[in-house]
Amino acid sequence: MKVNVGTLSLCLALLGVSSFAFLVVAIATDFWYIIDASRLETARNGSDALSSHSGLWRSCRVRSECYPLINPFWHENANVTDSHRQLLYMHGTFVILMPLSLILMIFGGMTGFISILARAYLLLLMTGLLFLFGALVTLTGISVYIAYSAAAFDEAVCLLRSKELLAEIDIRFGWSLALAWISFVTELFTGALFLLAARVVGLKRRCEQAL
Repeated sequence: MKVNVGTLSLCLALLGVSSFAFLVVAIATDFWYIIDASRLETARNGSDALSSHSGLWRSCRVRSECYPLINPFWHENANVTDSHRQLLYMHGTFVILMPLSLILMIFGGMTGFISILARAYLLLLMTGLLFLFGALVTLTGISVYIAYSAAAFDEAVCLLRSKELLAEIDIRFGWSLALAWISFVTELFTGALFLLAARVVGLKRRCEQAL
């Protein structure tokens, strides 16, 4: 089957823009982790707003204001335990990795635009590898966030010491994390298509040189 470079270029543009947009929305929103305590609130006659949702930067209570999470790059307080320090390190890791993936996509978009216009084999190849590396960074950031959430939950269980209370609380990942996963997949496909475009351009040049 003959692959048209123009069709590839259109697919690359759509996938690249979609991946960037999904990750921007994911990073900017506060629905990575959702704690639904509506049953507990009902049992307490709704006196306190216990439900919350959080993102990479802040946590928000339902019917209340949002407040920023602890700065992961400043924890010189002597009262910080080893487990809390580990959580801060993990928080700092994914806070760096997710925006880094956006930066890589921006550079990849610029080099990709030039490489498609110039039909430059090496530039297309480099752009494909850059997007694949960006997808790896995104995947690492998501994985660290999931591990961080699990560790934070274990820490909360140790502090709470009440399994009956946890049974009344529904804890789940939110749609912001789902958007980050979609961004990862589209970024992966973008990198693969750039490598395919490089192969198509390379084969076309070989055919022209043979003639």
